[in-house]
Order: sequence, then structure tokens, then C-alpha cells
Amino acid sequence: MTWLAAQPQGIPLPKPSELSAPHWEAAKNGELRVQRCENGHYVFIPLPACNYCWSTKLEWVKTSGKGTLYSMSIVYRPQTPAFQIPYVVGIMEMEEGWFIMSNVINAELENVKIGMPLKVTFTKMSDDIALPYFEPA
Repeated sequence: MTWLAAQPQGIPLPKPSELSAPHWEAAKNGELRVQRCENGHYVFIPLPACNYCWSTKLEWVKTSGKGTLYSMSIVYRPQTPAFQIPYVVGIMEMEEGWFIMSNVINAELENVKIGMPLKVTFTKMSDDIALPYFEPA
């Protein structure tokens, strides 16, 4: 059995932009925040306008952090040797109806299945970045 864990220190990290900074600031505080437009559409990855209705009236909202595994791929050949393999890249459908891509951790590889319930957890990678990962709920 293969245990899936958070990636080690030393992997390439995101570089927050002015637009994505609220997402990363919330992650450092253990919250999963996403943009929502005035018409109720969730927007992720951060954008200057809603990709559904083009509204520029967006706010950052805290989400439940709960969802299900929508799609997945097991990585055996990482982009750099810094990554611990294997790892699962998943697309999670959040209970609010939006999607996020991340890794599934704290599970046996053999038990990771489409449709499994997941919840967000955060791993501090630097003073500026805590990565959102997902684990079985």
C-alpha cells in the first residue's frame, strides 16, 4: 500500500499576484477562499471579471472546504525531481459548485476513488505560502 503525503519542502511554489493574494493570504490562515460575483457565480482561478457573466463586481468569500473527487490522475513522472512520487492530482468539485485542482493526501493510493468525499487541509511551505491539499472527509 502506498501512503499519499503532502509534498516536501523544496518543490516549486506559487508566486501570488495582486489578484490572487487574497486566496493565498486566506490559505495561510487555514481558510479556502474563492471569488464570487454579484450574480452568485464562483470564480476560480482568480480573474478580474466573472468568466460566466463578465461582472467585475467580485468578492472573496470563505468556502466550506468540502467537496468530492471529480477527476484524478496518478503522477509517476513529476515535472522536477523535487516532487515525491507517486502523488494524486485531483479536480475537486466543491459543495458550493466550483472546481479546484490540488493533490489528495492522507490516504492510501489504492483507496482514492472518483466521487470520494474530501475536505481541505493546509500545509505551510514557506512564510508566504500554505498549500491547500485535500484529504478524505
